[in-house]
Amino acid sequence: MPPTDHFTYARILLPCAPMTSQTSWIFRPIGSGRGRPNRIAWPRLVGQAFAFLVLAGCASRDSAQSGMAERESEAQEMFVTGYEQIESVYIEPVDMSAMARAGLTRLATLDQNIAVSERPGQILILSGGKVARSIAMPDGGDAEAWGELTAEAVGAARVASPTLRNATNEAVFEVVFDGMVTELDSFSRYAGTEDAAENRASREGFGGIGVRISVENGEVRVLSVMHYTPAERAGLASNDIIAEVDARPIGGLEQEDVVELLRGPVGSKVAVTILRGEPRQRLIVELVRAHVVPETVTYKREGNVGYLRIFSFNQETADSLRKEIDKARDEIGPQLKGYVLDLRGNPGGLLDQAVAVSDLFLEEGRVVSTHGRHPDSHQYFEASSGDVSEGRPIVVLINGDSASAAEIVAAALQDDDRAVIVGSNSYGKGTVQTVLRMPNEGELTLTWARFHAPSGYTLNHLGVLPTICARNAANDSDVGALVQELRGGRLPPIPTAARNSVDPANTKALDELRKTCPTRQEESESDLALALRILDEPALYSRALALATPRGLAAAAGANP
Repeated sequence: MPPTDHFTYARILLPCAPMTSQTSWIFRPIGSGRGRPNRIAWPRLVGQAFAFLVLAGCASRDSAQSGMAERESEAQEMFVTGYEQIESVYIEPVDMSAMARAGLTRLATLDQNIAVSERPGQILILSGGKVARSIAMPDGGDAEAWGELTAEAVGAARVASPTLRNATNEAVFEVVFDGMVTELDSFSRYAGTEDAAENRASREGFGGIGVRISVENGEVRVLSVMHYTPAERAGLASNDIIAEVDARPIGGLEQEDVVELLRGPVGSKVAVTILRGEPRQRLIVELVRAHVVPETVTYKREGNVGYLRIFSFNQETADSLRKEIDKARDEIGPQLKGYVLDLRGNPGGLLDQAVAVSDLFLEEGRVVSTHGRHPDSHQYFEASSGDVSEGRPIVVLINGDSASAAEIVAAALQDDDRAVIVGSNSYGKGTVQTVLRMPNEGELTLTWARFHAPSGYTLNHLGVLPTICARNAANDSDVGALVQELRGGRLPPIPTAARNSVDPANTKALDELRKTCPTRQEESESDLALALRILDEPALYSRALALATPRGLAAAAGANP
């Protein structure tokens, strides 16, 4: 915060004047002498006590001012950093003044008496409808200047509002940045220190034992045990009740408090008391915390098909998928007909993991490209040789909640004729976000590029058009009808020419394309049933694959199974 705010605080706080001879005389003895009572002691004690209180009050004010100065300094660093990151990285040029107003207006969520207005060249901070401070607006888009203005305005609001003075910097940062990003897009966001730490734990892992828990009726129940973790090696199981952590009873604690007790530095030890079975058996298990990355991939056998589900994309997703594919190959053996890759409800995650997952099944060619305003946003990702599925057929399931990294995988496999996509139109989140660490260890997530499928079309707003639209099929007879239409060559191909040539800014045309298979959020069991039917007949799979590309459709024209 600029120095002017220091002067403001000086005006509203009582000054701490030094003691002088004129002020200290009241502490002198008021009388002494022969035959008269000595009245020195009491006034001196009172005087000394009063002096102590005055000096202590000055020290408290000095401490308070020091603490306030630290908060001001942190606020200025945060807002300057935020504006500079947005100006540098965001995919479109930004109106700094609009962003500042949107952020400062949110202060009213902490104190409704505070408001923000403006007049030519000035931002006004209002308290109870009256102008508490007017601040000159910078010229143009100087990010540092707008960051300083925002910090100064926050300081002025705190001077005018006891509620804001008592609010933590974290609370203020949360509301102001939340307001600022509303001027950007729905995918840009701010996470405070605690939320950012959880986000990093989900993406990168954490020191822990590897269990998913739920607090139910005052008890901590193990929902599942992650593979390859200390908990799995120690024999913990679903439905175990965790009663104590390091001999501390945890019944009645909130879930986040239990999580905090179970997590800790990698290599540190923790003792967990387990209640198991009926009647309950009490066990104490010693574990050594390890680096745990939340599981994002599961596998189960569906006849002679490997069913693989990816829930999101973190830094271990591609490696986990490779392990599950190996498991499917070992379990099913030579009878393995192919794989179902279920991406329904998958909100996305790390770009590099979407590329790595796609690359598991591709031998060569483009996976995805990204393009934005920043020079570094122009990137091209190519597949390397080696198909872990050994060329076996793949059906990918998507729905309206399949987004971002999930869409990259679906589009890459579809464009390469490597998979049949079944379900409904996907979400259409065709943008890439970069996560920036803030000075308070929070995170600012900013949209910085749009990604394009190998055939060139942008997925933003459009999404992935499925090879076979499931049409909300609700039972096996509907699946049978779709199979018969596919077998008879009566299912329409994807309008690839229109999709690849549409102007990304023409939302009306994009919406028309989306109508070819309207988005569906629910996860119908018929999607999996249709996928299994397609994988059961190689000729049927070839016919389905051909629907995604005109050249494939022409080649398969005479191969009607």
